[in-house]
Amino acid sequence: MDHLLQWRLLPLLVLLVSFVYLFYFQNSSKLSQGGECSLLSYNHYMLASKRIVTPQGVISGAVEVKDNYIISIVNEEDWKAKTKTEHIVDYGEAVVMPGLIDVHVHLDDPGRTEWEGFASGTKAAAAGGITTLIDMPLNSFPSTVSAETLRLKIEAAEKKIYVDVGFWGGLVPENAFNASSLEALLSAGALGLKSFMCPSGINDFPMTNASHIKEGLSVLAKYRRPLLVHAEIQQDSVIYSENEADDPQSYSTYIKTRPASWEEAAIRELLTVSRDTRRGGPADGAHLHIVHLSDAGLSLQLLKQAKSNGDSITVETCPHYLAFSTEEIQDGDTRFKCAPPIRDATNKETLWKALLGGDVDMLSSDHSPTLPELKLLDEGNFLKAWGGISSLQFVLPVTWSHGRKYGATFEQLTLWWSERPAKLAGQDLKGAIMVGKHADFVVWDPNVEFDLNDDLPVYLKHPVISAYMGTRLSGKVLATFVQGKLVYKEGKHAPAACGVPILAR
Repeated sequence: MDHLLQWRLLPLLVLLVSFVYLFYFQNSSKLSQGGECSLLSYNHYMLASKRIVTPQGVISGAVEVKDNYIISIVNEEDWKAKTKTEHIVDYGEAVVMPGLIDVHVHLDDPGRTEWEGFASGTKAAAAGGITTLIDMPLNSFPSTVSAETLRLKIEAAEKKIYVDVGFWGGLVPENAFNASSLEALLSAGALGLKSFMCPSGINDFPMTNASHIKEGLSVLAKYRRPLLVHAEIQQDSVIYSENEADDPQSYSTYIKTRPASWEEAAIRELLTVSRDTRRGGPADGAHLHIVHLSDAGLSLQLLKQAKSNGDSITVETCPHYLAFSTEEIQDGDTRFKCAPPIRDATNKETLWKALLGGDVDMLSSDHSPTLPELKLLDEGNFLKAWGGISSLQFVLPVTWSHGRKYGATFEQLTLWWSERPAKLAGQDLKGAIMVGKHADFVVWDPNVEFDLNDDLPVYLKHPVISAYMGTRLSGKVLATFVQGKLVYKEGKHAPAACGVPILAR
C-alpha cells in the first residue's frame, strides 16, 4: 500500500520540483541580468515624477524605459492610461534630470589606486548623480599617451566601474609630432586629447607648447574630436622660490605664485592656433576646449572674442571656483590648493555671470585626489602640498546650493552638466531625456539640506582631503540610473559594477 501511494505521488512531486526549478531559474536569470547590476529586478518600467527635465522644459509625467533606452515620454494626463508595464517607479515631487556627465576626472587607475581608483571613484560618482565620466590621461601610471597605455587603462576598469567611463588620451611632446602614434591612440578609442601648457607635476606627462598643440589639432580634425588644454603658462617674473616667499601657510602666498596673468598668457598663445579650427581652416573638424578656467577677467574676454571670430572653442569652469573665494580660505588649509587657484570674491561673482550668460559653456569637477599625507594637512604648507580638489560626489548639490542664489534653473543645470558635456565628449546617446537616448537619470530633492560630515556616507577613498567636508549643502541625490539600471539608491549601490567603458569608434 505504501509503495502504491509513493508511485501515485511521484508525478506530483516531479511537477512540483519542475515548477520550483523553473521559478528559481527564471528569477535568478532576471537577477543576473538586472539584480546584480541594478537595484531593480526588472528592465521595463515607467519612471514618474512631477518634475522631469526635458529639452522641451520641465514636465509632469513619466519616462518609459526598456533595457538601456528611453522608449517613450508621456505627460501626466496621459501616462497612466498609456502605461504598457506593471512596473512604476514614482518619485513624486523629486526632480528627474539627465544623469550628470563629468568630462574632467582623475581616477588615478592604474598605478595610483591608493589615491582613488575606478571602484571608489565611480561609486562616489553614482552617489552624486554622475552617470558618465571621462577619465583624464594623467595621475594614473603610466599616463595614457599611446594605444598600449590606453589598453592598460581599459583593462584596469574592467568590472570596477559603477557608471559609464570614457577616456581622454594625452598630447605630450613625445607623440605630438608623431601622427601615426596619435592616430593609433585615437583609433584605440580615446575620445580626444588633453595637454598641459605648464608643468603637470607628473613626470611622464610633460608640458606642450603651441607647436605641439597645432600638430595635435591637425590630427584631431580627421577624427572630429576635441583637444582639452590646461591653460597656464609659467612666467619667470612671478616664480617664487621658497626663500623669497611669504608665509607658506598663507593662501595669499600661494595665489601670488599662479596669478591670472598665467591663464591669460596661455590663452593668448592658444588663440594663435585655434583659428585653424574655423570652418575651412587647416584643422576644421577639431575643437579646442579650455579646462577649469579660473580667471574671469582678460582670459574670459579673449575667449569670447575667439568664439565671435568663429574659432571652434569652448570653456569649462568648476564648482570650487564658484563656491569658494580667496578671502574664505584659512591659513594652512591645503584642501583648497588647486591649479589654477581659487581667486577672490569679485572674480567668483564674474564667473557666475559668465556661466549664467553663456560665456562659460559647462561645468566639470576636476576631481583630483591624492593621499592625505601629500596634502600636508598637518604642516599646512601651500607651496609644497599636492594641488587638487576632491569633489566628485558633491558637484550637483554644490552647484545647486550656490547657483540657486543667482537664479539658476534645473534646465541650466542640465545644460552645464549634461547636454554640453555630452556634445564635447561625442556622446550622442547621452545628455538629455529624449526618446532613443540612454536611460541615464539622476533623481534628487533640491529642498533637502544636509551637512557634509562623518555621518554622511562618502565613497571617495579619502574624504578628509575634500574642501567640501564640513559645509552645509542643499540638493540630496536620491537615485541614479545608468542605461536603465538603478545603480544607486540612498546609500546603497548595485551589487555589481556594470558600467560600460566608452570607446570612440
